[in-house]
Amino acid sequence: MSFVEYSECIQEGDVVIIFLGHESMFPVKVQAGTQTQTRYGAIRHSVDLIGRRYGSKVTCSKGGWVYVLHPTPELWTVSLPHRTQILYATDIAMITMMLELKPGSVVCESGTGSGSLSHSIVRSIAPTGHLYTVEFHQQRADKAAEEFREHKVGHLVTVINQDVCKDGFGVSGVADAVFLDIPSPWEAVPHAKSAMKKQGGRVCSFSPCIEQVQRTCAALAEHGFQEICTLEVLLRLYDVRCVTLPLADLGPDDPAQADPKGAPPSASNAAVTCRTAVAPREMAGHTGYLTFATKSLP
Repeated sequence: MSFVEYSECIQEGDVVIIFLGHESMFPVKVQAGTQTQTRYGAIRHSVDLIGRRYGSKVTCSKGGWVYVLHPTPELWTVSLPHRTQILYATDIAMITMMLELKPGSVVCESGTGSGSLSHSIVRSIAPTGHLYTVEFHQQRADKAAEEFREHKVGHLVTVINQDVCKDGFGVSGVADAVFLDIPSPWEAVPHAKSAMKKQGGRVCSFSPCIEQVQRTCAALAEHGFQEICTLEVLLRLYDVRCVTLPLADLGPDDPAQADPKGAPPSASNAAVTCRTAVAPREMAGHTGYLTFATKSLP
């Protein structure tokens, strides 16, 4: 099992996603002889998981059933243990595209947090790229490094425990892209520039407050970055449903067949059923601002 390579069958030591429903799923590390309790009963790892194909429907001890899914960055984002606030797929997709990530890219990230974005970056740059991720908090850095090893992507990630605003990313002139998710990203802009390749690259900063954005944009401009832009991604999900609409009785198509006495047309029960998209009355609001910029050629 790896977050960047698909496996057919579950093996001991794999991390699997137990899917109870779209709003209820959680990760489990498979270990022989152990059990995992769910509201549908127990799942026995040796009997119900090891050797089964990913995507299998597993019956629990109380008669209910769950699906056992192969982990992906998207599933990890919605089921990971939260150590910090995390980025979700809406912002992650925009970041991955705007940073122009591809296999072989070298990326510097700060801070690591719960590793939600890190897993998506690793999948995008595998198998020959590398991620240097900096985390200020010692315990969070150690836990992130442990998770990367468990998920079989440790060879693609270097976790560094230090203050990026004071000590930088620990590398110089190697990064194609830099991502900042820290309280004062403007203090890390000089280190981001030095970490990037001489031929240029892309930088992104995620900030929840517009005052942070203003100071970051000023710092980017001061250090020669170009194409500075800030955007906000809002997700609006439409509900697709079937509706039945009555058909108006406009009388016969041929005027000659109309009732000469001018009697009103008879009531008709004709109707048509169709699918339509209905806008939600409520939607998720502001998450944060994404500021992008380009380091141009010297």
